[in-house]
Amino acid sequence: MKNFALIGASGYIAPRHMKAIKDTNNNLVAALDKFDSVGIIDSYFPNADFFVEFERFDRHLDKLKRSGDKVDYVSICSPNYLHDSHMRFGLRHNADVICEKPIVLNPWNIDALQEIEKETGRKIYNVLQLRLHPSIIALKEKIDNGPKDMMYDIDLTYLTSRGNWYYTSWKGDIEKSGGIATNIGVHFYDMLTWIFGGPKNNTVHIHTHDRASGYLELEKARVRWFLSINYDVIPENIKAEGKRTFRSITVDGKEIEFSTGFTDLHTETYNDILSGKGFGLEDTKTAIQLVHDIRHASPIGLKGDYHPMAKLPLADHPFK
Repeated sequence: MKNFALIGASGYIAPRHMKAIKDTNNNLVAALDKFDSVGIIDSYFPNADFFVEFERFDRHLDKLKRSGDKVDYVSICSPNYLHDSHMRFGLRHNADVICEKPIVLNPWNIDALQEIEKETGRKIYNVLQLRLHPSIIALKEKIDNGPKDMMYDIDLTYLTSRGNWYYTSWKGDIEKSGGIATNIGVHFYDMLTWIFGGPKNNTVHIHTHDRASGYLELEKARVRWFLSINYDVIPENIKAEGKRTFRSITVDGKEIEFSTGFTDLHTETYNDILSGKGFGLEDTKTAIQLVHDIRHASPIGLKGDYHPMAKLPLADHPFK
C-alpha cells in the first residue's frame, strides 16, 4: 500500500483521483486546498488529514517522512498555472508525482522539471487518459498498421458548456489556465499527435473567450478543430437530450465512437503508473508546445480550410 498526498481537493477532477487511489488499494494520508468544501473526502478517505494552508501541509509531509511513514506519491489537481510549482514540491519531498493536464503552460518548464527529476531521482507522470481509451487505442493500432504514406482528414469538435462562473474563476484567466485550447483541448491534441505524428503546420482561425478553432497539419493527418465552452453552439439534437457536452472525432468522414468508457480511465492511469508504466514528461512535450503556439498565434480569420463551426456568430463576453 502506497501513501498519497493530494494537492487540489475541492475541484471537479479531484474525486476521480480519490477514487483511483482507493480502487488501487492505496491510502490518501493528506490533502491540501485553500477551499474547505471537501466533504467528498469522506466517501473515500475519512481519516486523511486536510489542510487549507500550504505551510502546514508542507510541515505535515515532512513529519511523516521523518517518522518513517513518508508520502510515496503526490497527486496534483490544482489550477493549471500552479502545476509547475506543486510538482517541484512533490519531487523535493522525495515523492513521485501524478499531475493533471496540462502538465505545465510553457514548454520550457518541462526542461527544468526534467532537471529536478534527475536531481531527486523521482519521476513525474501526466494524466493522459485518452491514450488508455479502448477506442483510441484501436484507432492508433489501425493507423500504425495502415499505409505509411497515408494522409487522413480529421474533424475534431469538442463542446463543453460552462456557465458564467467560469469567467470569474481562474479558468477564465488565460494567464492562469492557458485559455480555451489549453484548458479543454490539450488532451485531444496529445491524442492526435500520439496517433498521427507531430505538427508540420499550425494555423489558428479564431481564438476568443469562449471558443477556438484552427487547422493543424500532422505527419499523417489534416485536422480541422473547433473547441467551445458556449452552450449556444451545441447542436439542437444534443440539447434536446438534456446534454451540455458534445465531442466528435471523424476520420475520413467516419465517426470514431468514444463517447463512453471515460468513467474509470483515471483508475486505469493509476494502475498503469503503479505497475511501472505511465506517461512521463517527455510524452507531454509535443502537446504542450502545440497549445503554447496556439495561445500565442495571431488568428487569421475564416481563411483556408477551417472547421464548419468556425462560421458560427461570435458571442459577447458575459461581463463586458
